[in-house]
Amino acid sequence: MIDWDRVNELRNEIGSEDFAEVVEMFLEEADEVAKTIGAGIEPDAVESALHFLKGSALNLGFRELAQLCQIGEKAAANGKASTIDLGKVISVYEGSKASFAQGKAPHAA
Repeated sequence: MIDWDRVNELRNEIGSEDFAEVVEMFLEEADEVAKTIGAGIEPDAVESALHFLKGSALNLGFRELAQLCQIGEKAAANGKASTIDLGKVISVYEGSKASFAQGKAPHAA
């Protein structure tokens, strides 16, 4: 679910203090996107929301979420936004967030 190598790489690239800020910012922004998706998003906004989540997830090592968002983003780009299980996207995000919080300390550099 989490690419810990990517997490450690990012932490090493930017330092622990900046890493904490990046994580906080990502989680705040991703929480807002998840809330928007959960409240019912317009089909024409799905591609952009999933693109944002995918990019952020890739950067922070949320591998499974990034893969799911990429699939959904492609479907939305092809006019099939209604076929995307947005509930699953939210569920995977929440699971990734919990896994990250539980595993962050043991993987700290």
